[in-house]
Amino acid sequence: MHAIEKILAKNSGRAEVRTGEIVTAKVDFAEINDLYLQTVYSFYEMGGEKVWDNERCAFVFDHYAPCPDIKSASNHKEMREFAQKNGLRFHFDTHCGVCHQVMPEAGVIYPGMIVVATDSHTTTHGAFGAMGTGCGATDMATILMTGELWFRVPEIIEVRLEGETPKGVFPKDVILAVLGKIRADGAVYKAIDFTGSYVENLGVPGRMTICNMAVEMGAKTAYMQPNQAVLDYVTPRAVRPFEVVSTDPGYQYAESYVFDVSTLVPQLACPSSVENVHPLPEVVSEGEVRLNQGYIGSCTGGRTEDLAAAAAILRGKHIAEYTRLVVIPASAEVMQECMEKGYIQELMRAGATISTPGCGACLGAHEGILAPGETCITSTNRNFPGRMGSTGAKMYLASPATVAASMISGTITDPRQYL
Repeated sequence: MHAIEKILAKNSGRAEVRTGEIVTAKVDFAEINDLYLQTVYSFYEMGGEKVWDNERCAFVFDHYAPCPDIKSASNHKEMREFAQKNGLRFHFDTHCGVCHQVMPEAGVIYPGMIVVATDSHTTTHGAFGAMGTGCGATDMATILMTGELWFRVPEIIEVRLEGETPKGVFPKDVILAVLGKIRADGAVYKAIDFTGSYVENLGVPGRMTICNMAVEMGAKTAYMQPNQAVLDYVTPRAVRPFEVVSTDPGYQYAESYVFDVSTLVPQLACPSSVENVHPLPEVVSEGEVRLNQGYIGSCTGGRTEDLAAAAAILRGKHIAEYTRLVVIPASAEVMQECMEKGYIQELMRAGATISTPGCGACLGAHEGILAPGETCITSTNRNFPGRMGSTGAKMYLASPATVAASMISGTITDPRQYL
């Protein structure tokens, strides 16, 4: 069996599972973000009284942090009341950050577990050797009542990443290149196992970036076999004992793709689809792309390493006149570390606007939304019309380094000239 199948088998009390089977499995941790107050309503409508385990579920207030309007403030109020009533051990309020960053920091994510959240980018946690997937409000209410959910055992695709990336090519470029080949519907309800020498040597932040965007190919979940970097991160934080599981030798994948990352250049997902991926030099050669805003942050591009790359490029420079660069750290822990290392100060000196840790404008709620006719280059994970504000705005997805380099001139720019 594959490691994902072993996790599903263990949590459903079975010796083995096979592709296509429906299983009912125990959920090790459940997370509800502040878009999903309906979860609370559904919980009570279905007869719920107390959550099944007050140490295995949490709310994270990240999409509207701090609240930009009365409606979101009212939603937070009701969710806080539910959390207090149930005595939840973990509650991540508006000061904490993005769910996919704060949960690993808190130690509730570890190898061999199943984590379900009301967010499609829960595939992020495959970076830790966990099975992470998203669900809607009704399914989440079921989990809160019973601690279980049904799953269809997915087909598993191998994406093998071999080699070392050249200077100026980052994990975001790698996953964009993969997306450009597999496309937005290439892995619907399938699992993606990222393997190969590049993955084996990749640190935790890069692993999270790549697994995060697996869902942009339609994936139900993502997976990477934990390496030493993962174990060094998880072991001192984990709130429970964990066991690393491994895929059996000779496992036969449903499909397999191989990428040589040593041949890559910086990539762009051009408007208005995540699969509309092109090498950055190709886009630049076709003509100047003027920018109104750059955005660095989110569960894809807001970690310490992301801000460090941007700060290194912008050190001693300033963003172009009449442009803006919004930087939102993925968590309070990231923000504090970046302040201690001077990255925040460097970015501010370069003209960046620093905002509260959280999702910010990634979903078009606040803290940097776009006006009609504007163009933004962003380190986030989606660029369809209306994602960051007006449906008349355009978004290019890129690495944080590319975002930073582009804001110096106010046009899309290859970051390699600044490295």
